[in-house]
Amino acid sequence: HEAPVRRVAIFGGTHGNELSGVFLVKHWEENGAEIQRTGLEVRPFITNPRAVKKCTRYIDCDLNRVFDPDNLGKMIEDIPYEVRRAQEINHVFGPKDSDDAYDLIFDLHNTTSNMGGTLILENSRNNFTIQMFHYIKNALAPECCPVFLIEHPNLKYATTRSIAKHPVGVEVGPQPQGVLRADILDKMRKIIKHGLDFVHIFNEGKEFPPCTIEIYKIMEKVDYPRNKNGEITAVIHPRLQDQDWQPLNNGDPIFLTIDGETINYEGDSTVYPTFVNEAAYYEKKQAFVKTVKVKLT
Repeated sequence: HEAPVRRVAIFGGTHGNELSGVFLVKHWEENGAEIQRTGLEVRPFITNPRAVKKCTRYIDCDLNRVFDPDNLGKMIEDIPYEVRRAQEINHVFGPKDSDDAYDLIFDLHNTTSNMGGTLILENSRNNFTIQMFHYIKNALAPECCPVFLIEHPNLKYATTRSIAKHPVGVEVGPQPQGVLRADILDKMRKIIKHGLDFVHIFNEGKEFPPCTIEIYKIMEKVDYPRNKNGEITAVIHPRLQDQDWQPLNNGDPIFLTIDGETINYEGDSTVYPTFVNEAAYYEKKQAFVKTVKVKLT
């Protein structure tokens, strides 16, 4: 039997050029009727206001990567803006890993990749979140709602939402940076509505039988081919472009050079690429992410 979930935050603007979350959170700050639920305190919050104002991903460094003990504990004077901001957010909504931390944080993101309305799971053993994702997936059916598990010994990163007891990432695309699209906005809004509905009926004491969801687990990040100066020498192949969550098999094309040479995928098993050609990941040296399909119960 899980404790009730009373304090919920909805974060927008963790990346200042991902506008769906910014737009929704600003709307809810003015008019929060649609996110209120009886017995819940739901707080919409802009996490990186300076980046939002400049419509850029970040000012000094990626806010969604600095919620680790090292950065949260830094005491130096000359601190990057996002690290200071992370400490402030941790103070208000955390402290991370403490009893006082918020129960649930939805962190709203956009991707330039064709990922649809994706839910990001940080912990494969968080029963509450698995049940919530099952509920959201059913509510959105027949529309697809992939679940991306970022649990990995080397690849997991310290997200803004990770200060909550139940962190939930919402990643909706494709949408260019600095742009709003009505269909993408609507998808994000529905995900939040169903998520809050779930919390409400969970708190009212509804029992949820064991459920199983299919998820995509992160396995490896794949970089673009590069020359000795570190410059990209091939682009995402047209046959891979926009094919997020679709099976990728040995011999399938993944990159195309400027001379028209195809570079094929070499791997002994089927993988499911995602974050294909994400604009923000060029600087992270990441062309796409390989995932495998797993069932979680």
